[in-house]
Amino acid sequence: MTARLQVVVARIETLALDAIVNAANTRLVAGAGVDGAIRSAAGPQLGARLANAGGLAEGEALITPGFRLPARFVIHTVAPVYAAAGAHADKCARLASCYRECLLAADRAGLAEIAFPALGTGAFGWPKPLGRDIAIETVSEQLPYARGVTRVVFCCFVEADGDLYRTGLGVS
Repeated sequence: MTARLQVVVARIETLALDAIVNAANTRLVAGAGVDGAIRSAAGPQLGARLANAGGLAEGEALITPGFRLPARFVIHTVAPVYAAAGAHADKCARLASCYRECLLAADRAGLAEIAFPALGTGAFGWPKPLGRDIAIETVSEQLPYARGVTRVVFCCFVEADGDLYRTGLGVS
Protein backbone atom coordinates (compact mmCIF):
# COMPACT_ATOMS: atom_id res chain seq x y z
CA MET A 1 0.00 0.00 0.00
CA THR A 2 2.70 2.55 0.89
CA ALA A 3 4.30 2.04 -2.54
CA ARG A 4 1.35 4.02 -3.89
CA LEU A 5 2.07 6.93 -1.53
CA GLN A 6 4.68 9.57 -2.29
CA VAL A 7 5.88 12.82 -0.73
CA VAL A 8 6.83 15.70 -3.03
CA VAL A 9 8.02 19.15 -2.01
CA ALA A 10 6.62 21.51 -4.63
CA ARG A 11 3.91 24.01 -5.39
CA ILE A 12 0.79 21.90 -5.95
CA GLU A 13 -0.39 24.01 -8.88
CA THR A 14 2.74 22.99 -10.83
CA LEU A 15 2.10 19.23 -10.69
CA ALA A 16 1.18 17.51 -13.95
CA LEU A 17 -1.05 14.77 -12.55
CA ASP A 18 -4.59 13.64 -13.23
CA ALA A 19 -5.88 15.67 -10.28
CA ILE A 20 -4.75 18.02 -7.57
CA VAL A 21 -6.78 18.83 -4.47
CA ASN A 22 -7.75 22.39 -3.61
CA ALA A 23 -8.14 23.51 -0.01
CA ALA A 24 -11.35 25.47 -0.59
CA ASN A 25 -13.83 27.26 1.67
CA THR A 26 -17.53 26.49 2.04
CA ARG A 27 -18.64 29.34 -0.24
CA LEU A 28 -16.08 28.37 -2.92
CA VAL A 29 -14.96 31.99 -3.16
CA ALA A 30 -11.37 32.92 -3.88
CA GLY A 31 -9.05 32.52 -0.93
CA ALA A 32 -5.35 32.72 -0.22
CA GLY A 33 -2.75 29.97 0.11
CA VAL A 34 -3.37 26.80 -1.90
CA ASP A 35 -6.72 28.05 -3.19
CA GLY A 36 -5.28 31.35 -4.42
CA ALA A 37 -2.33 29.65 -6.10
CA ILE A 38 -4.54 27.09 -7.87
CA ARG A 39 -7.04 29.71 -9.03
CA SER A 40 -4.29 31.98 -10.33
CA ALA A 41 -2.63 29.19 -12.30
CA ALA A 42 -5.93 27.76 -13.59
CA GLY A 43 -7.18 31.07 -14.94
CA PRO A 44 -10.55 32.81 -14.66
CA GLN A 45 -12.54 29.83 -15.95
CA LEU A 46 -12.06 28.03 -12.64
CA GLY A 47 -13.46 30.93 -10.62
CA ALA A 48 -16.41 31.20 -13.00
CA ARG A 49 -17.13 27.47 -12.68
CA LEU A 50 -16.97 27.63 -8.87
CA ALA A 51 -19.17 30.73 -8.73
CA ASN A 52 -21.99 28.60 -10.15
CA ALA A 53 -21.38 25.60 -7.88
CA GLY A 54 -23.39 26.89 -4.92
CA GLY A 55 -20.94 26.06 -2.14
CA LEU A 56 -19.53 22.95 -0.54
CA ALA A 57 -19.91 21.48 2.93
CA GLU A 58 -16.97 20.49 5.11
CA GLY A 59 -15.69 17.05 4.17
CA GLU A 60 -17.31 16.96 0.73
CA ALA A 61 -15.56 16.99 -2.64
CA LEU A 62 -16.30 18.65 -5.97
CA ILE A 63 -14.38 17.95 -9.17
CA THR A 64 -13.78 20.56 -11.88
CA PRO A 65 -11.56 20.78 -14.93
CA GLY A 66 -8.03 22.05 -14.33
CA PHE A 67 -8.33 24.60 -17.14
CA ARG A 68 -4.81 26.08 -17.57
CA LEU A 69 -3.22 23.92 -14.86
CA PRO A 70 -0.84 21.09 -15.74
CA ALA A 71 -3.26 18.85 -13.78
CA ARG A 72 -6.30 17.76 -15.77
CA PHE A 73 -8.71 18.17 -12.84
CA VAL A 74 -9.04 19.93 -9.51
CA ILE A 75 -10.90 18.28 -6.67
CA HIS A 76 -12.10 20.90 -4.21
CA THR A 77 -12.70 20.06 -0.56
CA VAL A 78 -13.32 22.00 2.64
CA ALA A 79 -11.52 21.15 5.85
CA PRO A 80 -13.06 22.14 9.17
CA VAL A 81 -11.50 25.01 11.10
CA TYR A 82 -9.53 23.48 13.98
CA ALA A 83 -10.45 26.15 16.55
CA ALA A 84 -14.14 26.24 15.60
CA ALA A 85 -16.77 25.13 18.07
CA GLY A 86 -17.59 21.45 18.11
CA ALA A 87 -16.29 18.15 19.29
CA HIS A 88 -12.68 17.36 18.41
CA ALA A 89 -13.63 13.87 17.19
CA ASP A 90 -16.26 15.31 14.85
CA LYS A 91 -13.78 17.76 13.33
CA CYS A 92 -11.23 14.97 12.87
CA ALA A 93 -13.89 12.88 11.13
CA ARG A 94 -14.71 15.76 8.76
CA LEU A 95 -11.03 16.26 7.94
CA ALA A 96 -10.73 12.53 7.23
CA SER A 97 -13.83 12.81 5.03
CA CYS A 98 -12.00 15.37 2.87
CA TYR A 99 -9.35 12.80 1.97
CA ARG A 100 -11.83 9.94 1.58
CA GLU A 101 -14.25 11.88 -0.63
CA CYS A 102 -11.46 13.22 -2.85
CA LEU A 103 -10.10 9.72 -3.40
CA LEU A 104 -13.56 8.42 -4.23
CA ALA A 105 -14.20 11.33 -6.62
CA ALA A 106 -10.92 10.63 -8.39
CA ASP A 107 -11.74 6.94 -8.65
CA ARG A 108 -15.26 7.58 -9.98
CA ALA A 109 -13.78 9.91 -12.62
CA GLY A 110 -11.30 7.24 -13.71
CA LEU A 111 -8.26 9.18 -12.48
CA ALA A 112 -5.12 7.31 -11.46
CA GLU A 113 -3.11 10.08 -9.80
CA ILE A 114 -4.04 12.62 -7.14
CA ALA A 115 -2.03 15.11 -5.10
CA PHE A 116 -3.12 16.44 -1.73
CA PRO A 117 -1.85 19.54 0.03
CA ALA A 118 -1.69 19.39 3.84
CA LEU A 119 -5.41 20.10 4.19
CA GLY A 120 -6.41 22.34 7.07
CA THR A 121 -2.88 23.01 8.32
CA GLY A 122 -2.65 26.57 7.00
CA ALA A 123 -5.26 29.22 7.74
CA PHE A 124 -7.65 26.62 9.21
CA GLY A 125 -5.20 25.99 12.05
CA TRP A 126 -4.78 22.23 12.26
CA PRO A 127 -1.54 21.16 13.97
CA LYS A 128 0.66 19.74 11.22
CA PRO A 129 1.42 16.39 12.91
CA LEU A 130 -2.29 15.76 13.56
CA GLY A 131 -3.24 16.78 10.02
CA ARG A 132 -0.53 14.50 8.64
CA ASP A 133 -1.67 11.55 10.75
CA ILE A 134 -5.28 11.95 9.61
CA ALA A 135 -4.17 12.28 5.98
CA ILE A 136 -1.94 9.21 5.95
CA GLU A 137 -4.33 7.04 7.96
CA THR A 138 -7.38 7.96 5.88
CA VAL A 139 -5.66 7.60 2.51
CA SER A 140 -4.13 4.26 3.53
CA GLU A 141 -7.53 2.96 4.70
CA GLN A 142 -9.38 4.27 1.63
CA LEU A 143 -7.04 3.14 -1.17
CA PRO A 144 -8.47 -0.41 -1.32
CA TYR A 145 -11.87 1.16 -2.17
CA ALA A 146 -10.42 3.50 -4.80
CA ARG A 147 -8.89 0.75 -6.89
CA GLY A 148 -8.24 2.92 -9.94
CA VAL A 149 -6.09 5.36 -7.97
CA THR A 150 -2.52 4.12 -8.36
CA ARG A 151 -0.54 7.11 -7.07
CA VAL A 152 -1.22 9.48 -4.18
CA VAL A 153 1.12 12.41 -3.69
CA PHE A 154 1.31 14.34 -0.44
CA CYS A 155 2.47 17.68 -1.81
CA CYS A 156 4.32 19.74 0.77
CA PHE A 157 5.15 23.39 0.28
CA VAL A 158 8.38 23.33 2.31
CA GLU A 159 11.00 20.69 3.03
CA ALA A 160 10.23 20.61 6.77
CA ASP A 161 6.67 19.52 5.96
CA GLY A 162 8.03 16.97 3.50
CA ASP A 163 10.19 15.55 6.30
CA LEU A 164 7.13 15.39 8.55
CA TYR A 165 5.18 13.38 5.95
CA ARG A 166 8.13 11.13 5.12
CA THR A 167 8.50 10.36 8.83
CA GLY A 168 4.78 9.57 9.02
CA LEU A 169 5.11 7.19 6.09
CA GLY A 170 8.30 5.66 7.45
CA VAL A 171 10.35 6.57 4.37
CA SER A 172 13.47 8.68 4.00
